Amino acid sequence: MTNTFQLTCQHTDGDLALAHIVGDLDIATAATLRAQALSLIEQGHRHLILDLAAVTFCDSSGFNALVGIYRCAQAAGGSLTLATVPDRLGRLLHLTGLDALLPAHPTAYAALAAHTRSAQTDSA
Repeated sequence: MTNTFQLTCQHTDGDLALAHIVGDLDIATAATLRAQALSLIEQGHRHLILDLAAVTFCDSSGFNALVGIYRCAQAAGGSLTLATVPDRLGRLLHLTGLDALLPAHPTAYAALAAHTRSAQTDSA
């Protein structure tokens, strides 16, 4: 468990934000993750893509933060999508059935493309 954590917003487009996370998602960083992600939602970016490529560790606190962010995004009429999910976290999402609620894509680019396709379908 460390205090190493950074969330950087890489891209915004209307109600969409792509954020890159670096470090550990654990008891020491989960509250910061949640607060920063909820700040993006409050700024009007109700659709979040979290790129987890540089996440080195995730415990139950980090996992619960992701679930909380998902719930807040849903309450705002938005969504939470994950990109480049580490294997261990991917297995946990699958075992709990949350992979059905939190779509995951192999890259941030793939997640952005999927969001664009979905937005175009919804507006058609």
